[in-house]
Amino acid sequence: MIRDAYLAAAAILTDFLDDPAIEAAWNAPSRLAKMTVGGVAAHLGSAIGRVPLTLDAPLRDVAPISLVEHYTRATWRGGNIDNDANRMLRDDGEAAAGAGAQALVKQCRGQLAALRERLPAEPADRLVHHTRGPWTLTLDDFLVTRLVEIAVHLDDLAVSVGRQAPDLPEAALAPVFTVLTRLAVHEHGPTAVLRALTRAERAPASIAVL
Repeated sequence: MIRDAYLAAAAILTDFLDDPAIEAAWNAPSRLAKMTVGGVAAHLGSAIGRVPLTLDAPLRDVAPISLVEHYTRATWRGGNIDNDANRMLRDDGEAAAGAGAQALVKQCRGQLAALRERLPAEPADRLVHHTRGPWTLTLDDFLVTRLVEIAVHLDDLAVSVGRQAPDLPEAALAPVFTVLTRLAVHEHGPTAVLRALTRAERAPASIAVL
């Protein structure tokens, strides 16, 4: 189910990357600090491109960690956009954007076509080595991290070019909301999350996690 949801979301992402408004604003600043529209688009494209790379990475003999632990370990979180991890992500995005909008769309379409064949054939218990951790995840959990990237950055990109972000299917959004809620409970506590969702008068200022 996660694999089908990921493929559906990746197809929506790829179609949105082909929006003429994105190519027209390619070199303009985005709504993300220190990133161009093209840089954000290319970073979004890596939500597809990193999947085959991760599938091909040699697997380490290490037990997989949970999604919550994956995010708590991630050094790009925490608000410091100038740390090494965030600089690397920005630099990678801007470098990939150098090939242009149409090259990115063509690349994503080709990678997506290959993943449509490959993902269903992978074992249900497939593990992968997340090289940017580095640590081990189940393949399905890794795909959830890609769904988070797609859901969050589609909105960033759409707002940057004056478009409405395309709707993702419920099957793609459900695991995104699940992991973000679990992470919010882990970081802010269950009471804060419950109040944010049900009691505006006692809600905390923020339960943001990314």
